[in-house]
Amino acid sequence: MDALVAAATNKLEALEAALYELKNVRGRFTAEDGSVGVEVDSDGALVGLTLSENVTSHPPSEVSQLIIWACQQAAQNAGEQRSEVVGTLNSAFTAPDAGNVAGRAE
Repeated sequence: MDALVAAATNKLEALEAALYELKNVRGRFTAEDGSVGVEVDSDGALVGLTLSENVTSHPPSEVSQLIIWACQQAAQNAGEQRSEVVGTLNSAFTAPDAGNVAGRAE
């Protein structure tokens, strides 16, 4: 019974850690010339946008496309971070003894 409780506790702790990490995922990307920088949350929603002074030398349509492209790159980065968190969580739930409850192999 102690092993079962310990296994359940470990899985709960892994789940809580994953939820915490997912809340704190931030994808970031800055354009090569530094004109646009973006930050997105774990859902890919824009939470930060920085524009440098040199962005004014570009036409508005180019700046808008650069912002969209930077957001896509940041969202991809956030997705990679989310995948790592979920992979770690999956590992905690598929440990070698996951199918062995109280000494009974399934």
